[in-house]
Amino acid sequence: MKPLDSLQMPGPVGSREPIIAVSDLSKTYASGFQALKTVDLEIRRGEIFALLGPNGAGKTTLISIICGIVNPSTGTVTADGHDIVRDYRAARAKIGLVPQELTTDAFESVWATVKFSRGLFGKPPNPAYLEKILKDLSLWEKRDSKIMTLSGGMKRRVMIAKALSHEPKILFLDEPTAGVDVELRRDMWEMVRKLRESGVTIILTTHYIEEAEEMADRIGVIRKGEIILVEDKTVLMQKLGKKQLTLHLQNPLAALPADLQSENLQLSSDGTELVYTFDTQTEETGIAGLLRRLSEHGIDFKDLQTSESSLEEIFVSLVRGRA
Repeated sequence: MKPLDSLQMPGPVGSREPIIAVSDLSKTYASGFQALKTVDLEIRRGEIFALLGPNGAGKTTLISIICGIVNPSTGTVTADGHDIVRDYRAARAKIGLVPQELTTDAFESVWATVKFSRGLFGKPPNPAYLEKILKDLSLWEKRDSKIMTLSGGMKRRVMIAKALSHEPKILFLDEPTAGVDVELRRDMWEMVRKLRESGVTIILTTHYIEEAEEMADRIGVIRKGEIILVEDKTVLMQKLGKKQLTLHLQNPLAALPADLQSENLQLSSDGTELVYTFDTQTEETGIAGLLRRLSEHGIDFKDLQTSESSLEEIFVSLVRGRA
């Protein structure tokens, strides 16, 4: 079998063909708690898809159902054309999962752990492939070390190696960089990029929303068991993002003139800056009119700059139900 960087996967990277299809999915536990409410979702082949949501929103339940760990109450899930319930083994063989919890045998070596995981999926031995994975994750020098002797960051790398051991086409990363240092986080995301380039579809959840902003092709937001938004990242930033114009004043203001007081215009506490927030989707931003009125009041500025909403700000607005 070919090494990781030369795997040939069907379908172009980032194509619109869905590799995961979720239809009318719901989950109600025996306690009566409804974790998911009629979820419909398609993940495109070869993309990096970020699933965002507050704690308890249903992210882990959704991932667990797609991976065949939890049975749905209603609905269907297919992975690369295989139904996760009716054709479990074929569907699960397409999926690699890196859970939040570190679930490894503390007394096994790194090499034995990854080799065993590959065998669980009925894959024939391929030492060269496993060596490539361990080297990509900077684990090769630790291959004979027992899991219990590794740092938390190294254990998380082992979890990723396990998930990749059977050459899946789909990789779920559930909070993959939680509790790891900056260097390891950077290494992990570099490997994610390489996997995506080789054709592996990546679905991730993360509390580091700046990572989703940098890495993801599309964003899905789940709230109270419902998918409330799925959008291309760039389109989402344009649609729901706000821009701000900051004017650095020539002379401080004690207060805004009455006709300039609005929720879109704020004066800094020291009176040296005016911040105007505007919607990029409207035909008129209102900037020209604002500058004209400032001039009429004799308010001069020495410098100006613009900024725009981060994905984190948009996410907070969505989960609070304001967007």
